[in-house]
Amino acid sequence: MTTILDPGDERVPVERQLSPRPEEVAGTVALLDISKPRGNILLDQLETLIATRLPNVTINRYSKPTFTKPAPDSLRQDIREANDFVIEGLAD
Repeated sequence: MTTILDPGDERVPVERQLSPRPEEVAGTVALLDISKPRGNILLDQLETLIATRLPNVTINRYSKPTFTKPAPDSLRQDIREANDFVIEGLAD
């Protein structure tokens, strides 16, 4: 059993289920830097790990203009159209 915690108001926890996961990671992975400090460092290290462990996976890098607002629609559409998976990098 997996417990997912919501950083919001937990007086009445929201029940959620994990999305189905594929058996293997294959295809294209988007690494999205949300533009917080040091997020690029996290994603650089993650990119190296993915390239080493999953050599047949293609990695695409993206960056949001600012972490204070949602990603622009055009960026989200580009990511959705060109990738099979997305990893969003948060750091501080």
